[in-house]
Amino acid sequence: MIEMTLREIADVVGGTLHDVPDPEVRVTGSVEFDSRRVGPGGLFLALPGERADGHDFADGAIASGAVAVLAARPVGVPAVVVAPKPGTVPASSVALAGDSDGSGAAVLAALAALARVSVERLSRPRADGGPGLTVVGVTGSSGKTSTKDLLAAVLEPLGPVVAPPGSFNNELGHPWTALRADEATRFLVLELSARGPGHIAALAEIAPPAIGVVLNVGTAHLGEFGSREAIAKTKGELVEALPTAGVAVLNADDPQVAAMASRTAARVVTVGCAASAEIRATDITLDDRARAAFTMHTTSGSVEVRLAVHGEHQVGNALSAAAVALACGAELDSVAASLSGATAASARRMDVRTTDDGVTVVNDSYNANPDSVRAALKALVTMSKSGDAARRSWAVLGEMAELGAESVLEHDRIGRLAVRLDVDRLVVVGDGRPSRAMHQGAVMEGSWGEESILVPDIGAAIALLDADVEAGDVVLVKASQSVGLWAVAEHLTSRERADDRRGSTEAAQ
Repeated sequence: MIEMTLREIADVVGGTLHDVPDPEVRVTGSVEFDSRRVGPGGLFLALPGERADGHDFADGAIASGAVAVLAARPVGVPAVVVAPKPGTVPASSVALAGDSDGSGAAVLAALAALARVSVERLSRPRADGGPGLTVVGVTGSSGKTSTKDLLAAVLEPLGPVVAPPGSFNNELGHPWTALRADEATRFLVLELSARGPGHIAALAEIAPPAIGVVLNVGTAHLGEFGSREAIAKTKGELVEALPTAGVAVLNADDPQVAAMASRTAARVVTVGCAASAEIRATDITLDDRARAAFTMHTTSGSVEVRLAVHGEHQVGNALSAAAVALACGAELDSVAASLSGATAASARRMDVRTTDDGVTVVNDSYNANPDSVRAALKALVTMSKSGDAARRSWAVLGEMAELGAESVLEHDRIGRLAVRLDVDRLVVVGDGRPSRAMHQGAVMEGSWGEESILVPDIGAAIALLDADVEAGDVVLVKASQSVGLWAVAEHLTSRERADDRRGSTEAAQ
């Protein structure tokens, strides 16, 4: 963030100073909500949690070098205090466990105000005549994080980029990421998520975007929204927030996204495989690791792109990233080179590794919704069926959360799709109704024998895989974050082969 005195911060957030000997002391470091990450010159954000209250860690944050604490009550050390206002807690897509008195909402509102002022000042033309900060916002039912990583790669040659680690895309992560930008930052790339109408509009007010990317309208969070139409209306809040001089990048292959062109005053750039797309992909091929190669056509020429990330769905993400970079002045050849060199930068998202015993593990376990699971299954089949010798494919899947009344139907559809795609082994983890529906869908679609198996928990899944997975197999692991299925993927990538362990035991004897 820009450097500010504690007096300035208090004015910006509408707070009061407590136990502050010198109001002119400046915050020169980062803003952190984890006291273990606070460094010299920083500002600690005291938030209530399910197991602990950040206010209880104020002393430690100051001892670690923080200048002050942004808090909802005095904490006995230098603090900017914002008092909770009962009955005025805004709608939010992030729930703070333990926020019974609105203190967390008050601190989040202060954080948003601080980020808004910092971004506004950084967005002004620089004193040396250089351009100010350009904010790029990305939304969609799936693919936001992968696209964010590609955007960072293609924009980096044009200047320093700040992008969120992982999926920091709600009322906490969004302003926290915005405050990582400073006077040296040229581009700020932000994800915008929502679990209800108005959430994206609120995030866009915190860091007003100059460029907005809408990837797709799917069924993620269908339980909260109620319909795809409601999801589309909310995703479109991003393009509505763009200025007349801005750019809206829209997916021409998704009719609900393409229709958002009428909702923005910004210039519209369409991307996709459709003939009408301004930036278009043709001649798409996939290698034995489901990495796409294609020809990218633009108004300034065509170029070959060979992606290092996995899955055909990454083509659309790459086109969107290219559209942003070209709008920011990048050269076509540079964009193609950056896309071809970009690798997955966020953990547990199509992270493909081959173990020492020859098992390929596709760790896509960070989150899941019907669209992303379908894409991952297709990538799995491509990897297993490509090459000279077909390999066995395993799909280890857990529950997809937040689908509401459609949950059982969507899980049933995924089970049936796994059979239609000819996945060799489907392992459904969990004993809830959605998991049972996925397994039953596979059975009803024509799964036979042990093609599909339902196991009660992660431990049972690991035991099954340890017993049956062989060298050459390809294993996809995917579920919603709440399931914690990455434990399966991490076990597979770190384990010793059972026969190696037996051999070691026999040798020792």
